[in-house]
Amino acid sequence: MTDLRRLDRQVKDNEAEMRDALATTRTTLTTLPGLGTVLAAKRLDAFSGNNVRHRLNAGGNRALNSVLHIIAVRQIRSSGRGQDCYLRKITEGKIPAEARRALKRRLSNVVYRITKRDQRAQLTAAA
Repeated sequence: MTDLRRLDRQVKDNEAEMRDALATTRTTLTTLPGLGTVLAAKRLDAFSGNNVRHRLNAGGNRALNSVLHIIAVRQIRSSGRGQDCYLRKITEGKIPAEARRALKRRLSNVVYRITKRDQRAQLTAAA
């Protein structure tokens, strides 16, 4: 039981650290339905001084793909624009995997736009 309490405390501390890191970036990603603190923290860029780098991988970004998948599944399960998009693709004759993939593509565009908007806001605030 002591180990369980210790692990629970570590999880809470880790989540608090992620929340603090997100607060310093002033990201609005967490406003996207289905994207919470942990998933938003997985999306953070690599910072080194004043340089911001996006780590690109020829094989794709598995962490980002995982985040998009989780957001898509959460949005499909709850009513809203994500579920509407998914159901529209199903009625168009897509199989569930294709409909989910289409939603993930749409969500990747949304995440990209939010990220770019946040970066512009940070540059404006810094100027």
